[in-house]
Amino acid sequence: MSRTTRILTEQCCTYSIPQTKTAIDEGELELDKQSLDFLRCLVETPSPSGFEQPAQRVFRDYVSRFADTVSTDVLGTVTAVQNVEGRPRVMIAGHCDQIGFIISHISDEGFLYFRRIGGIDPTACVSQRVVIDSKEGPVHGVVGRKAIHLQEPDDRTKAPTIESLWIDIGAENKADAEKAVRLGDAGVFVQNFRVLRDNRAVSMAFDNKMAIWIVAETMRLLKERPDRTQKLQAAVYGVATVQEEIGGPGASASSFNIDPDIAIVIDVGHATDHPGVEKTKAGDYSLDKGPILSRGANVNPVVFDRLCECAEDVKISYQTEAIGGRSATDADPIQGSRSGVAVGLIHVPLRYMHTPSEMISLTDMENTAKLLAEFVSRLNPQISFVPE
Repeated sequence: MSRTTRILTEQCCTYSIPQTKTAIDEGELELDKQSLDFLRCLVETPSPSGFEQPAQRVFRDYVSRFADTVSTDVLGTVTAVQNVEGRPRVMIAGHCDQIGFIISHISDEGFLYFRRIGGIDPTACVSQRVVIDSKEGPVHGVVGRKAIHLQEPDDRTKAPTIESLWIDIGAENKADAEKAVRLGDAGVFVQNFRVLRDNRAVSMAFDNKMAIWIVAETMRLLKERPDRTQKLQAAVYGVATVQEEIGGPGASASSFNIDPDIAIVIDVGHATDHPGVEKTKAGDYSLDKGPILSRGANVNPVVFDRLCECAEDVKISYQTEAIGGRSATDADPIQGSRSGVAVGLIHVPLRYMHTPSEMISLTDMENTAKLLAEFVSRLNPQISFVPE
């Protein structure tokens, strides 16, 4: 194990989540081991909205090798910069926060009740293992619900509510539970990273830590690009924003600070290549068919066209998404920052969004980073992004 891999693994074990090996031989993977270890560490390090710093430390330590400077603002957003004097200024952003929960009540019997951080589906919570970040360290538990044998017949057909669930940490009573956990402690639902067939992977928190992996990978590709005789003209700001799942203040503050000319936002999008989805409503998007390039009111048309051109030139498959209004991503606050920003939006297809076991294509992720590196390397100060 290399020193870098060991450091990342030790950081990832802050929450005592056991490390997993890939389910297939790593020689079959398209990602190199260093990139794979970084991704595994990111998604296995909890970062619910407002409590992102453990994952931000992993990102900051890794990306610093490809950046001239790395900084953290008062909200917790991390920004890595290459070629700060360059023009135009391009911001490549993904949010590092994930959905989770916050402890809101401790019963006399020692059971913990919780509220959502972000868009949690209560059905996906039942019987999930959890880890809570407390002042005493990680506290493990399980989400409890009355067993089906004890439910009334009518209850068996109803979806659970958050209020009907609790977390059991094995405490004897309230006093015992309070030795380990305080009101306001946050946590996440724990599922480990695992590589499946055909270069696909499953884990908690691909939404949206796969995006900050893409940010770091793009900066690595730019740093190590083979044609170093042509100097990079753009200033590149690789940003891991915070609190997107609860409204996006991290993106708003960081874009105001950077004042970019262009911003590319990376987020997950719904893969609809599974049973039960009406594609006339949700669109037709598949794993392994490339990143989804968004087009619509929230997207600058020049940025969209140039992304398509880059993808076609380097033979990266892509899908197109039409958005009629706001995108409900970090692209929204960034677009209106200061006097306006030319925004592009890339979604990476994801199955089972906002559950503890999200599925993604590692090939789609890698190709998104390659596309962004190509897009940035072609930028120069003469390009206008003013729509005509």
